[in-house]
Amino acid sequence: MQQLSDKEGIDLLANKYKELKAEMHKVIVGQDEVVNQVIMSIFSRGHSLLVGVPGLAKTLLIQTISDSLGLSFKRIQFTPDLMPSDIVGSEILDENRTFKFIKGPIFANIVLADEINRTPPKTQAALLEAMQEKTVTAAGTRYELDKPFFVLATQNPIEQEGTYPLPEAQLDRFMFNIWVDYPTYEEEISIVKNTTTDVSTTLNPILNGEEIMYFQNLVRRIPVPESVYKYAVKLVAKTRKNTEYTHELTDKYLDWGAGPRASQYLIIGAKCHAAINGKYSPDIEDVKAVAFAILRHRIVRNYRAEAEGYTMEKIITTLMQDA
Repeated sequence: MQQLSDKEGIDLLANKYKELKAEMHKVIVGQDEVVNQVIMSIFSRGHSLLVGVPGLAKTLLIQTISDSLGLSFKRIQFTPDLMPSDIVGSEILDENRTFKFIKGPIFANIVLADEINRTPPKTQAALLEAMQEKTVTAAGTRYELDKPFFVLATQNPIEQEGTYPLPEAQLDRFMFNIWVDYPTYEEEISIVKNTTTDVSTTLNPILNGEEIMYFQNLVRRIPVPESVYKYAVKLVAKTRKNTEYTHELTDKYLDWGAGPRASQYLIIGAKCHAAINGKYSPDIEDVKAVAFAILRHRIVRNYRAEAEGYTMEKIITTLMQDA
């Protein structure tokens, strides 16, 4: 890319974000917040877990963003009999009787982990190193993954028979937990009109891998006021028991609070949210804008919260108001 100042880079990022969103909406009807969060996770160098009932276009959305970014894309259908080697790859004996490593589908820019909770923990764990270190280890040899690299996973929240809940360590690797809800009445009419004809839509790549990595580095360079750092860290501290910032709701309704990775993602997410909206530095409102998607899978409610109808959203809202 041509040399740009950081201010010019943020202006370009805001424009590219609008172009990318418009391109995706050629296929995806509505779901504005979902699209925003998926794009932000990519510019923030993070991974996303999309949670929603079947038929809400979670897989289509991920395929669409892959096409709009011009990146390599692999889909892994998670099933109970899936093995770690089916994800990472395995060594085979070639015609010269020497071992050769055959790369698995994890070697792509965008990896769709479809129905990730349908496979046992030992297979889910095959993603841990890839998501954190951007490498995989097979037969004692370490392999670098393609850059940029994202895992976008889907999960069905209602059909739990034959599923394996994601371990906390795995959930913590996802920057965003994105809730995909039903479309509105008007949106559903548009969806039905668009999908019951033989008209196909061609998407044009808006960004390439080099540009995405430039924007990822740019987001990291955005300056953050001290007050925003303090707000983000204090908000996370309020979710933990036995600290000076512990909130009364935490003692009453939470079993477990968020770790330091939540504070890091709140700041990175706030930087990105500010940038895509043309701002050169984030404020507290930018932290609040990403807080639900970052915190909802990092804090654990107790039975009392469920019995008294205290949803995760209600708890997080109260913590943000009192931070």
